[in-house]
Amino acid sequence: MIPTGRQNPTFRFAPSPNGSLHLGHALSALLNADMAEALGGHLLLRMEDIDIARCKPEFETAIVEDLLWLGLTWQQPVRRQSEHLSAYRQALDGLIARGLAYPAFMSRGEVKARVSASEKAGRSWPRDPDGAPHYPPDDRHLASDERETRIARGDKHAWRLDVEAAVAAIGADLDFQETGDGPTGVIKADPLAWGDVVLWRSDAPSSYHLSVTVDDALQGVTHVVRGLDLFAATGIHRLLQELLGLPAPVYHHHRLITGADGHKLSKSNGDTGLAELRAQGFSSADIRRLVGL
Repeated sequence: MIPTGRQNPTFRFAPSPNGSLHLGHALSALLNADMAEALGGHLLLRMEDIDIARCKPEFETAIVEDLLWLGLTWQQPVRRQSEHLSAYRQALDGLIARGLAYPAFMSRGEVKARVSASEKAGRSWPRDPDGAPHYPPDDRHLASDERETRIARGDKHAWRLDVEAAVAAIGADLDFQETGDGPTGVIKADPLAWGDVVLWRSDAPSSYHLSVTVDDALQGVTHVVRGLDLFAATGIHRLLQELLGLPAPVYHHHRLITGADGHKLSKSNGDTGLAELRAQGFSSADIRRLVGL
């Protein structure tokens, strides 16, 4: 079990410093700050910078500038995931020791070919809530000596959660408390919908699912406020919390800010970037109005 320093109430804004903040980020950051203030709590800032190739110090600097311009304050220090890889590895090793995580050797190309062949033959392939195909079951059933041999000879691999085994190990239904802009109340969690998710990548340490779950517990986060695009992912996070003996926060999944095409904003949307809007003369109060606050 990972030790936690749970505080109450504690919120966090956790951007990835791989680009500039846009209006969607502003909505999430401001909601976190407003809700923390309303409950007499405090706000944390976390940089989810595990993707070393894309995350840059200059993006982190720009994020901090944007948040200060919006009028936000947060407790120090800022947590950077790249500085806490040992915590995520500890969690992974515990799951491996329990037989709940396995090395996955298939490349993206191999998975794509397998799925394509199945669908061309008229057999449907399960897909996760984001539309990505589930990982094939082959590696899940490899004998331990074959796994060890392949790892020893340097075969490239990721570590995946055996979700069926993990759900069986819990032995109980999972749910979470939701207060956001979608369904509310006690929501049934469905981790099986995701298939065997990646916990540790071959090209980047840890994964979003593992690191965010560990971080929220270690930082004592009691309320997770984030976009509705992550609503379904809560099923995996609740499963990991139970497996690792971690507390479950209250979740609030908020509406998304969309562009003219109806899709959620991305960091490539320069016209909605906070720095660009600031340069055009917009004020922080204008940003609040633009995001509906």
